[in-house]
Amino acid sequence: MTDRKTELAANLAKVEERITAACAAAGRARDEVTLIVVTKTYPASDVRILSGLGVRHVAENRDQDAAPKAAACAELPLTWHFVGQLQTNKVRSVVGYAGVVQSVDRSRLVTALSKEAVRAGREVGCLIQVALDAGESARGERGGVAPAGIEELADLVAGSPGLRLDGLMTVAPLTGEYAGREQAAFERLMDLSTDLRRAHPAATMVSAGMSADLEQAVAAGATHVRVGTAVLGVRPRLG
Repeated sequence: MTDRKTELAANLAKVEERITAACAAAGRARDEVTLIVVTKTYPASDVRILSGLGVRHVAENRDQDAAPKAAACAELPLTWHFVGQLQTNKVRSVVGYAGVVQSVDRSRLVTALSKEAVRAGREVGCLIQVALDAGESARGERGGVAPAGIEELADLVAGSPGLRLDGLMTVAPLTGEYAGREQAAFERLMDLSTDLRRAHPAATMVSAGMSADLEQAVAAGATHVRVGTAVLGVRPRLG
């Protein structure tokens, strides 16, 4: 194996051990949790290696990086997740490769995603990004809608052609009542997911947890964890 493949395989194995142990501790089956590898800032060659190692879900947060990478890896059996704050002028491009957009947080974005999904003849999965650091009506520091806004936005996604309401996503907040309380934040997201599924039973996906806090997310009940650094290494500085 190449040095990079050896490195990624070892890192992937360590993350797999962590997820397996977290599932066991929580009394959950390992197949209840899907690993999404966040490949932002890393080259298409890494994505190819990861695919060869069995990774099936990758995530990006900037369209200008993701679009050429997805095109270069188009023949691989991958689902691409878009996890960054998405501007409406990037929606057409993102819909071209993303199977799931995890950062849906406003009605204007839903409208744009629906229009482009229909135009492209695709169905795009959508997660409502929940801002647990937001007030009742405000948006979060890193995007997302306040818990009070979930129902309206979810109904809009569910009723929009070309879109599929898959569930909820959050990022552990750095401020507010959940700062430094990752598991409490993820448990709150699970409660919100339970509420959502009363109206939308198929919206079962709960995306939470990253390299530093995936155990807390698994303990809370997350169905998907988004891991970058622990698999790919410390990110190069963007400059």
